[in-house]
Amino acid sequence: MKKSLSFLLLSAVCLAAAPPARATDLLQVYHLAEQYDAEFSAARSSLEAGREQAPQGLAGLLPGIGLSGETLLHDNEIRARGISDERRYNSNGYTLTLTQPLFRWQNLVAYDQSKIAVALAEARFVEAGQNLILRVSAAYFDVLNALATLEAARAQKTAIAQQLEQAKQNFEVGTSTVVDAVEAQSRYDLAQAQEIAGENELEIRREALRVLIGEAPEILARLDPDKPILPPQPAQMPPWAEAARQNNVSVLIAAHNARIADKEISRAKAGHYPTVDLVARSGRSRALDGSGTTRPETDSGSIGLQLNLPLFEGGYTASKAREAAANHQAALFLLEAARRNAALLARQNFLGVVNGLAQIKALEAALASSLTSLEHNKTGYEVGVRINIDVLNAEQQVFTTRRDLARAYHDTLLARLRLKAAVGTLAKADIAEINALLK
Repeated sequence: MKKSLSFLLLSAVCLAAAPPARATDLLQVYHLAEQYDAEFSAARSSLEAGREQAPQGLAGLLPGIGLSGETLLHDNEIRARGISDERRYNSNGYTLTLTQPLFRWQNLVAYDQSKIAVALAEARFVEAGQNLILRVSAAYFDVLNALATLEAARAQKTAIAQQLEQAKQNFEVGTSTVVDAVEAQSRYDLAQAQEIAGENELEIRREALRVLIGEAPEILARLDPDKPILPPQPAQMPPWAEAARQNNVSVLIAAHNARIADKEISRAKAGHYPTVDLVARSGRSRALDGSGTTRPETDSGSIGLQLNLPLFEGGYTASKAREAAANHQAALFLLEAARRNAALLARQNFLGVVNGLAQIKALEAALASSLTSLEHNKTGYEVGVRINIDVLNAEQQVFTTRRDLARAYHDTLLARLRLKAAVGTLAKADIAEINALLK
């Protein structure tokens, strides 16, 4: 019995001395998403595919070598002056051909397009990386928002339960009416419903995070309120909007598409131009007569220039040129639309950061006032100058303000990340910078 008791005491001491579970922070979640997220993995594969455009474009400028062979059965009949001579024999041979393009304008343009296509693929991968940062951060803060809402609901439920118990005791001793107990019971039932809704919302947000990283961490690092969120620099909106018009990744993608469309016009017009190739051939052939006798082998070789001049193709080339010109015009309009949208996003998220910081300051002041109001209402209720509903309303105001303050912190940080994305500078370093604000 003493050994069992000693073992239990030792176990209790070990559990008490064990370090608390370590929270998973935002940077760790991002690293998990880099490896697990299917959308980002697809973007990585698309980048590898896009980089193959360069060697494909270069191939049109390099020589091509082909080997062809044939075997034929000949059946010839010769008639002359009433005499018929039938000859049957088999021949076979091969030809090795080398073709080096000397002037093919469409191939030169295609090579230029391939280099732009590689830049386009890389820009799209950068965009996918920025989207991953935003999706991970949004999912992370959604979990923290849901957790703050649930904790507020539970804390409010606990406070209301205490107030309900006190109202029942006061009613039993005759110091308050049944209205106080009924009102407290109503608020308690509502708090229970809010707690259930909060638990459901938290589970949904955890599952959304699981889709990104393959797991749902039990504990996430939270923001340290003692570490301030810095305002955007520069502190004026116009520089951010102009930077977005120039450097936003969607703008760069649209610019690459416009350059490719411009090159496509020249490529389509090349259908009118002649082509010049250097062609070299080397071959060998031999024949067997009907009796199986081998005839002398024949070696052949040639080298020269081959000119091909298109004269008329039914208007196809001219139509392709008009189509390419229209597509280029559309690409220019899309480029301008991307610039306008980027500037709009920069303005919106700049205001999101600035107004978010102001909202945080206001909510911090409101929380301090709400706590003071709650204490005064509790004191007033005890001395009989306040009623139960006043205390319940003050408690609800405290918990609502705490929830809104946590959400304001998270929304402001997300707006900061989106502002960086709008100007095309969002990177892993920004995740690390926000991660430093967590504890």
